Amino acid sequence: MGILSWIIFGLIAGAIAKAIHPGRDPQGCLITAVIGIVGAVIGGWIGTGLGWGTINGFNLRSFFLAVVGALVLLIIYNAFSRRPRV
Repeated sequence: MGILSWIIFGLIAGAIAKAIHPGRDPQGCLITAVIGIVGAVIGGWIGTGLGWGTINGFNLRSFFLAVVGALVLLIIYNAFSRRPRV
């Protein structure tokens, strides 16, 4: 799968993860795109490490792993980017 396909795949995964995650998110489209792309890579890496197979194309398992990876990364990002209340 080409790099352009993975970028598009990550953008879609990031948008879905942002829709699933409750609450108001402070980031914009660019941060969501980066979180989606990195989350797709992390989801694929974790899925391969757990023995669920390799990510070798645009299929439902790859999409699920990308969305889960993006969702986990989005939760971590939001936990560290919150401003403390004064």
